[in-house]
Amino acid sequence: MRDMERLLKLYKDRFGCEPADVSLLPLSGSARKYYRMSGDGTSVIGCIGTNPRENRAFLTIDARMCAEGIHAPAVYGVSPDGMAYIQQDLGGGQLFELLKPSIGTGSFSEEEKGWLHSVMAALPAIQYRTGKDFDWSVCFPDRGFNARMVDFDLNYFKYCFLKETGLEFDEIRLQDDFDTLREDSLKGFGDTFMYRDFQARNVMILDGEPWFIDFQGGRRGPVQYDLASFLWNAGTHFSADMRKELEDTYLQALSEFEPVSRDLFYERYRLITLVRLLQEFGAYGFRGLIERKQLFIDCIAPAQKVLSELVAEPFERYPYLSEVLRTVAREWKFKP
Repeated sequence: MRDMERLLKLYKDRFGCEPADVSLLPLSGSARKYYRMSGDGTSVIGCIGTNPRENRAFLTIDARMCAEGIHAPAVYGVSPDGMAYIQQDLGGGQLFELLKPSIGTGSFSEEEKGWLHSVMAALPAIQYRTGKDFDWSVCFPDRGFNARMVDFDLNYFKYCFLKETGLEFDEIRLQDDFDTLREDSLKGFGDTFMYRDFQARNVMILDGEPWFIDFQGGRRGPVQYDLASFLWNAGTHFSADMRKELEDTYLQALSEFEPVSRDLFYERYRLITLVRLLQEFGAYGFRGLIERKQLFIDCIAPAQKVLSELVAEPFERYPYLSEVLRTVAREWKFKP
């Protein structure tokens, strides 16, 4: 059965009729395809995946979130082969698009700040309630934030971004710091769910409340990773003062799940932010410098500003990496 036939059958099984309109939603970095299917006052999102394990991960995580009262889309039907499903349509209120008019100035309205604080207040519940007694074996592509995953992310940065810049660097010295960074990043986290790609593009605002999508890459990992993904994302580039406000909201919500030592948390947070930014630069390199997708090319200059802020204070345990990143942030210029 062809992809669209799967979706049409799921829609008809659910609503008893064919949809009056089917439209492909804009594609992003993923090969997954999403369609808005509507008719007779109903509207759903149909998804065609490319990997059955990835689909299974989404459906399993989604079911857990919904059972825990977390705002995730309800799933209405899944094809027998697991490659297609239809889910709740959360509308067109993507948080990133709603914030976009204010991102350039960094001056957010009270309503926009309210959305952001709501997202931060909801994040610990996602991490702890989803992660409690969860079967991590369903996660895709791996069950947790581990040495192999960190190596993948560090090499993603090196091969897909750094080498593409043409900058000269000492690969041995860089690898020495990578080895230390990998070892440090794997310390001190428990059975918490790491969303992996927690950013404003994966948050929808419905009736003033945040809803969460695209968590199929989630796995067991440190809570600081998602905070770094959201607050240090090049697309939004929050000011230091705004980040501090949102970090305080997050930590207050986190304290409902575990005792919080702010000093220890911030030490881990800064380290994990470094790992996350390296992964992010790898994506900008692969999708932007190599595949030449404009969305990712446009993120490079803002990402350099974010990186410059992070490495303004060098990481003592990774001196050569800090040196390389300062060069990337302040000296390298993208040439189309």
